[in-house]
Amino acid sequence: MAKSLLLVDDSATMRKIILRTLRMAGLDIDSFEEAGDGNEALEKLKDKPVDIILCDINMPGMGGLEMVKEVRKMDSCADTKIVMISTESAEELIEGVLADGANGYVTKPFTPESIQENLSPFMN
Repeated sequence: MAKSLLLVDDSATMRKIILRTLRMAGLDIDSFEEAGDGNEALEKLKDKPVDIILCDINMPGMGGLEMVKEVRKMDSCADTKIVMISTESAEELIEGVLADGANGYVTKPFTPESIQENLSPFMN
């Protein structure tokens, strides 16, 4: 079953790279939305919840860590899977964001294989 995805990253170039990598990974995603920070993402989610959120951690405005906590407060996003995608690789940070409600974590640089490996459990 095809999924909807919201990609949250402050870099338009990085969003394009991630979208291209998602296509190369062959994941069944039928609709993509994009947001430049957590605030923009929350606004989009109010109108249209998605199945999966791919989110960077370090962004101006509202960063990914705060956004995860806010999304988890939204009843409409109770089933939304959140996968962080960041250059940050500190074990404590990853454990913290997973404890706050993220479902997965991908470190940059990433490959189509690492994206597929981390997202495929949420594609059913």
